[in-house]
Amino acid sequence: MTQRGRLYGCPVEFALDALGGKWKTVILARIKEQPLRYSELRRMIPSLSDKMLTQRLADLVEIRFVVLETSPDGKARYALTERGRDLAAALQALYDWGSVHGRAEGVRFRTDIEAAA
Repeated sequence: MTQRGRLYGCPVEFALDALGGKWKTVILARIKEQPLRYSELRRMIPSLSDKMLTQRLADLVEIRFVVLETSPDGKARYALTERGRDLAAALQALYDWGSVHGRAEGVRFRTDIEAAA
């Protein structure tokens, strides 16, 4: 979690501290497409435990990348804030890089399996 007034070596260090690890970026990448309910996120990221998902969503709300909003159907959904939407291009660049270089390494992606189903 970033701390107000902390001295960082450069803006990249701050950005990586704010995003803090694997799961925040994965959650943001999913929510980037559309606001999602907790249960939808849970199904989309099955390797993430309930406890970790709850903690990371709380972190993302606290740092104002995500907001919990009530949709017209009365259900709570997590959505990107303007600050979170500012990350869309960076998240897409990470996705594109991972797709190209991951495939070159022979890895498989859950998103490919879901799309084929």
